[in-house]
This record gives sequence, C-alpha cells and structure tokens, in this order.
Amino acid sequence: MEYIYIQDQETLDLVCARAARQPAVALDTEFVRTRTLAPELGLVQLFDGHQLVLIDPLAIDDMSSLVHLLTNPNVIKVLHSCSEDLEAFLATFNEVPAPIFDTQFAASLLGLGVTMGYGRLIEMLLNTELEKGESRTDWLARPLSDKQCRYAADDVLYLLPAFEQLYNMVEAKGKTAWVLSESACLSDKKKASLPEDYAYLTISNNWRLSSQQLTVLKYLAAWRVRRAKERNMALNFVFKEAHLYELALRMPQSKSALARIHCLTPQERRLNPDLLLNQIHAGLQEFEQTPPADHIPRVLRLVDFPAYKQTLARFKQAVSEMAAEYGVAEEVLASKKQLNQLLKYYWADIDEYRLMGLKPDVLTGWREPLFAPIVETILNKNEN
Repeated sequence: MEYIYIQDQETLDLVCARAARQPAVALDTEFVRTRTLAPELGLVQLFDGHQLVLIDPLAIDDMSSLVHLLTNPNVIKVLHSCSEDLEAFLATFNEVPAPIFDTQFAASLLGLGVTMGYGRLIEMLLNTELEKGESRTDWLARPLSDKQCRYAADDVLYLLPAFEQLYNMVEAKGKTAWVLSESACLSDKKKASLPEDYAYLTISNNWRLSSQQLTVLKYLAAWRVRRAKERNMALNFVFKEAHLYELALRMPQSKSALARIHCLTPQERRLNPDLLLNQIHAGLQEFEQTPPADHIPRVLRLVDFPAYKQTLARFKQAVSEMAAEYGVAEEVLASKKQLNQLLKYYWADIDEYRLMGLKPDVLTGWREPLFAPIVETILNKNEN
C-alpha cells in the first residue's frame, strides 16, 4: 500500500476524521532520544485499514485533530511494545493514546512468546519478513528518503492485520479486558513522576550511605533532575549517576576537595563547582539542623529483611499455581521484579510507588482481583 506523507493541518484533520470512524487504528512513532531527557518526536505512522499516512509533527503546528483521535474512547489504538511510544506522545502532546491494544502483550498472554519483537510477530502471524535497514535513521532530519518512509510505513501496515488475528484469539479466551487494562496501567505509570526531593531513591548503591550522606545525595539528585528538565538533557549527561554517588559518599566541602575526586568527567569538571558545593552544604546543613528522630532513614534492601526469601518463595508458588489455573505464563502474571516491587511497597519506610500515588503492578488493573486475596493471606501469615 502507498503511504501519504502529511505536512499540513488540513490533510491531517481530514485523515483523523476518517480514522475516527474506524473501530481500530494502528499507530507507531519514530523519535530521537540520545542526549535528551524527553524523546523528540520525528514521525507518527497511522493506518486505519483504508489509508496509511506518515504524519510530520515538525511541519504541522496544530496537531489537535491527532490528539483528539488518540484520546477517542471509541477507537482502539493498536501499538506494539508501546512503552516508549507513550513517552513520546506524553512529551509532545501531554496526552497518551487510549484505549490501547498492545500486540506484544497480547502475544505474551496467548503464549506466543514473552516480549516478542515486532518483526518476529509479523513473521509468525503473517509469514512476512520486514526490512530492518533504516532502524538507525535520524528521524528529526529532513527530508526523509522514500526508503526511510517505507520502513516506517511497514510498522503499521502489518500491525493492523496482526491485531485482528490477536484480538480474535484473545477474545476467544475472554481476556480482551486484560490487554486493554495492561496498557491503561502502563499509561498511569508513565504519567506519574517521583518528587524531586526523592530522586535519591533511584540512585544505585544508595543503601551503602549513612543518613547524613543520603541527605547530601538528596540535594545532589534533586539538582540533577532540575537541571535535566531545564535543559532537556538525559540525567547522565548532566552528571553521571555513579559520580553523584561518589560526591555523596565523600561529601567534599571545598573546591580543592572536589578537585581530588578523580572519577569526574571533563564535562563535569567544567561545571561551576559552586553548583555542586552548594548542594552538598545544603544537605549537611539540613542534617545538622534536623532532630535525629527525623533524619532520612537508611535505605534497606529487600535481602536485609529476614522474611524476604521465605515470603518471595510463597508468592512465586502462588503465581505458579495461578498461571496453571488461568493458562498464562508465570512471567506474564508477575515477574520477580514485580513481586519485589510489591514487597518493597509494604516493607520499605519510603517507597517510590507510594510517593508517586501508585500501587504495585500486581494490585492494579486486571491483576488486582487475582492478587489482592493472595497478598493479604501471605503477608498476614508472614506477620503472624
């Protein structure tokens, strides 16, 4: 099928109005995210079964008709492995598509393969092998070649017929609501954000630090997040995570002491040293002025909790039994990471999910009615 390359609002409005009359549309994005905090959208691919279009967001000022289509509750948006696409839509339009049918999750739910790539899925369902040559394209560069555009068009041309097969199979198992719920829960997580003052919780090895060092890390990590947002820079291009940890560990309080930290990159050394020293001084001052009972608690790892291994084993056993009952792979129901997320939510003094107003994955969406009784039983048994 020939694609239409859209660079004007009038054509975009017409295409979106026609697509809004379809029960489902296939969507994909191409973006660039090398040194930036947020992905920079370069192209949106749309196929509604009748028209295949490539929408140029760099050429069109008013994209509201596309946003209305994305949020139209009567049109299913079909994407494959939609996590990064959600980030691109959110960064560009401050909206995410809904409802979403993620073909990768549907395939895993059906036992076709966990985290299956798009090319492999299309080969399996449609016996078609896709070209891979343009995956490293700079999608912000113009003009895009016909070869690049055809590569992008293929990402939605075959997605819709694949969706039709998967939808029928999922519907036959009575699990369509599970697929739609999975993406809705993911969208909620993408829209949530951790308060800057708690960015230190995401720093590796923070459990090694004392309460005083954590207070310093709190100020340094919050500064890094603010600077990243102000300049749209990836966090590690502002200041590497490991080097931020090193500053918190050693807490240099002078320019000469800062200069003796040899791991810093040339770019980090070119920063005004007062930017870092001010954060370190502020952290030390807060620690000194705060009553000991109110100091930031040491970060505990799950392995530091005596009941961790036994409790995790109980949850794994419950997941195994549930997987057999529902005919779903164990890792689809709950991965070890998701079980750890659950235990941290209940056991940690400070938890990122609580701070973001979220619940653990296994207690949201389609998983909640399955897991809520099990969680209560196992955790109560553990306490007793």
